[in-house]
Amino acid sequence: MIARLLAGAALAALTIGVMSAGPAMAQQGKLSGDTVKIGVLNDRSGLYADLGGEGSAIAARMAAEEFGNKILGKPIEIITADHQNKPDIGSNLARQWIDQDGVDAIVDVPNSGVALAVQEVTKEKKKIFLMEGPATSRLTGDACSPTGFHWAYDTRALAVGTGQAIVKEGGDSWFFITADYAFGHQLEADTSAEVKKAGGKIVGSVKAPLNTADFSSFLLQAQASGAKIVGLANAGGDTITSIKQSSEFGLTQSGQQKLAGLLIFLSDVHALGLQVAQDLVLTTGFYWDRDDETRAWSKKFFDRYGKMPTMVQAGSYSAVRHYLKAIEAAGTDDGLTVAAKMKEMPVNDMFAKNGTILPNGRMVHDMYLARVKKPSESKGAWDYYQILRTIPGKEAFATFEESGCKLPK
Repeated sequence: MIARLLAGAALAALTIGVMSAGPAMAQQGKLSGDTVKIGVLNDRSGLYADLGGEGSAIAARMAAEEFGNKILGKPIEIITADHQNKPDIGSNLARQWIDQDGVDAIVDVPNSGVALAVQEVTKEKKKIFLMEGPATSRLTGDACSPTGFHWAYDTRALAVGTGQAIVKEGGDSWFFITADYAFGHQLEADTSAEVKKAGGKIVGSVKAPLNTADFSSFLLQAQASGAKIVGLANAGGDTITSIKQSSEFGLTQSGQQKLAGLLIFLSDVHALGLQVAQDLVLTTGFYWDRDDETRAWSKKFFDRYGKMPTMVQAGSYSAVRHYLKAIEAAGTDDGLTVAAKMKEMPVNDMFAKNGTILPNGRMVHDMYLARVKKPSESKGAWDYYQILRTIPGKEAFATFEESGCKLPK
C-alpha cells in the first residue's frame, strides 16, 4: 500500500512538473529556430546605396533594439547582403537565406526588378518580405503575395503627388526619361495616367539603361520634344546624374522646360546641393524635420550613421518594428500567421500615424508633397524641404480593388 502511494505521488509530481513546464516549452517551440533572423537585402555599393544601403540595416537594428534584441525569449539577428541590382543574384540570395540560413524575413530590396524576383521566392517559402526600397505598384498589384508588405511609397503615390501637382501648376505636356527596367516603366505608366487624368498630355519618352553615365542624347531628345515638363522616371544615382547634366546642358535655362524628379530622396538632394536641386517638387513618405517625434528618432539615426534618414531607411525601421510587434502578438514567427497579424494591427510610430495594411500588403499612410528649398531659405545642413501639403493615404495609394491583386480580401 505504502509503495503504491509513493508511486502515485511520484507520478502526480511528474505530471504537475510536465504541465507546469508545458507553456514554457510550448513558447520556445513557437519559433522556427534559435533566432528571429532578419535579412536586409539591398544595394550596398551601387547607385542605390545612399538611399538604403547600410542606413537601412542600421534602422532595422534600431527597431530590434527597442525589443532588447529578443523576441519570445529568442535573440533577434540582423544580417545583410548586396543584391548588386541583379534579379538572379537577389533571388538566389533570398533562397539561400531561407533554405540554409534560417532567415525569417527579408527587408528593403531597392530595385523593382530584384524585388519582383525576391517576392516570388518569399511567396513560395511563405516568408515575410518587407519592401521599403522598391517602387513598382505591381508588388501589391498583379505580383502581390500573402506575405509581402510594401511600406514606404510606390509609383502610384509618386504619380498622384508630383504628377498631379505639376499639371495643376501648368505643366500639361510631358516627355519622360525613363529607367529601362520594371521600376521606370511602371513609374512612367502611373504618372502618365495621372497627368492625363488631370488634363495633360504625353509628348513622348525615351528609355535609359540603369546606371547611365551620359544622359546627353536623352536630354537632347527631351529638349527637341518641346514638352513643358521633362519627367525623370529614375532614381538614386541616375537621378543625380541626369539632374546635374541637365543643369550643365542648360535644359531649363530658357524657361520653356522644367524638370520633374518623380522619385527624389533626401540623399539625392544632399548629393546635388541646394544650388542645383532648388525648387524641385517631389513626393515623399517621410521627412526627418516634420515633427518632434521624427526629429528625435532621426537624431538617434544621425548619431549612428552621420546622415539624416531617407524615407527608405525610416521605412525599414517602421516595417521591422511592426513585424516584431506582430510576432510578439501572434506568439509565433510562422510567416502566414504573422502576416495576418500584421494586417490586423494599425501602424503607429514616427513614420506613420494610424497606418493600415490592405489585404495585398500595401501599407496605407500619408504622403507629403514637398519643394526643395533655395540655399537662402535653408537654415543649415539637411534643412532641405518645405512641406507643401499632406496627401492623405487613401488619396495616394490604390485601393485593394483597384490594385489588381488576386488574393482573397
